[in-house]
Amino acid sequence: MTHTLNAPRANPASAPAAVLPAARSGARGRGLMGGAVVAGPVFLLAGVVQGFSRDGFDFARNAISQLALGDGGWIQTVNFLLTGALLTAGAVGLRRELSGGAGGTWGPALVGVFGASFWAAAALPADAGAGFPVGAPDTTVMSGHGAGHMLAGMVGYVALCAVFVVLARPLAARGHRAWAVASRIAPAVVLAGFMASAASVLAFTAGAGLGLVWLAAVTARLAGDRSERPGLAA
Repeated sequence: MTHTLNAPRANPASAPAAVLPAARSGARGRGLMGGAVVAGPVFLLAGVVQGFSRDGFDFARNAISQLALGDGGWIQTVNFLLTGALLTAGAVGLRRELSGGAGGTWGPALVGVFGASFWAAAALPADAGAGFPVGAPDTTVMSGHGAGHMLAGMVGYVALCAVFVVLARPLAARGHRAWAVASRIAPAVVLAGFMASAASVLAFTAGAGLGLVWLAAVTARLAGDRSERPGLAA
């Protein structure tokens, strides 16, 4: 009598368990990316609320950074620190999401630099001037910490503009062509606001605000992409 040896059958229950760690890792990555999604809106909302509630502050004359000065300035300092922490978490999430694909190295690194610039801005407050805080002269006298604050902002927003160019690659690879084009255009608008800052503080605020909002939008787009691998369309 001959015996037929049957090949062992795979246990269906084991398949989900095999992919569970990867699924959990992806979920954690998308969760951390949420930091970069909310960072900009939180920073701007806190700045706008403070700007309308602080005596002597005028959005046409004063930068949001100056809210860290005077009584109640600690709120804006916390806002800087919190935003930096959220962006750092977002950088870690982007690293996990884009690992091994387009933009997987420089995108997260540049978001991390942008986040660090907010911590530097908290440590090096802007100079008083343009009538804020109340009693400050109209003319701003540059100090060492004020120059450091400006340098931190410049480095941070240059890094942010570079982020948009880098993240245009994974956006295009996943089939989001319009998003990729807009991400390549966004740096020009942000930098235009900075270049116009000498003539209008509002232009500077608008350019910086646009950069924060666009980073939130792009990160949300990538986090919402269900592709397992960068390069596959959503």
